[in-house]
Amino acid sequence: MDAPFQHRPVLFEQTLEMMAVREGGVYVDATFGRGGHTRGLLDRLGPEGRLIAIDRDPEAIAAARAINDPRFSIDHAPFSELADVLKAHRVVAIDGVLLDLGVSSPQLDDASRGFSFRQDGPLDMRMDPTRGVSARDWLLAADEAQIAAALKLHGEERAAAPIARAIVARRLEAGENALRGTAELAALVARVVRRRPGAVAPGKDPATRTFQAIRIVVNSELDEVAAVLQIATDCLRPGGRLVVIAFHSLEDRIVKQFLAHESGRAGSSTSAGSLPAGLRGLPPPTGGQPQAAPRLRLLPRVLPDAAEAAANPRARSAVLRGAERLQAVA
Repeated sequence: MDAPFQHRPVLFEQTLEMMAVREGGVYVDATFGRGGHTRGLLDRLGPEGRLIAIDRDPEAIAAARAINDPRFSIDHAPFSELADVLKAHRVVAIDGVLLDLGVSSPQLDDASRGFSFRQDGPLDMRMDPTRGVSARDWLLAADEAQIAAALKLHGEERAAAPIARAIVARRLEAGENALRGTAELAALVARVVRRRPGAVAPGKDPATRTFQAIRIVVNSELDEVAAVLQIATDCLRPGGRLVVIAFHSLEDRIVKQFLAHESGRAGSSTSAGSLPAGLRGLPPPTGGQPQAAPRLRLLPRVLPDAAEAAANPRARSAVLRGAERLQAVA
């Protein structure tokens, strides 16, 4: 491989161990980012192995071109198109799928992408700037109730209603000049939140939850996660692994409940109504009993140790979950 290994992702060794790479296997890194996990997987694959990476971000696709390895390929696609990607590569079954969820460090560090409230930039937030609606366009089009609902549901923001009210007021005041940059939105949110004692934890930026919520909406992140979990499980061959790193409770809840459902451990508390919206199409267990023929075997959950959490602040909220595909029951 020509490209040097520069970035060590969160829970790197633990993730690769959970993947249990077979030398001749076929694997998918569904979140290439800057290729940290990809390079680790390639190091463990043998000459006959194969690794297909995908990413929504054109900049990640460009970075992947630096990997010169015949076992590796990269596709520009969201999670929900995983089945189409595999079909295009004439792959029927795979030995493992890795998902490193959420926004990547390069996306946060580049002010022009609009993900960060710490730097001013255009209010975009799209993981794929070539498609979809930007954060600004969404905020200009959504009504107050839609904005408040998104902030509450996807950001768990206590001040969702007053923030939504302030955003709509800003639109009325500034017209087509409203909400042009991340700094403007972050300042608007801060003014609202700081008027509410106890609304934000010490050391946490007041805009954190609002930016998270808008980003999730713009990128349909939770629906994409729900879709890829189902697709990946369908594509795994017996013994194959589904491995997921999540960084906030909304993603992790979807992953946790999906794995519980597919492993037959979803009891009476996991009904269709209690599943996240993206998973409500799944058939719930009947009568509060585990499924008769579970498809997955759960693997032990892994959390970052104190040393990793101290060295990398992003690791503090990480949760690594995984499962192994079981033999199909005739």
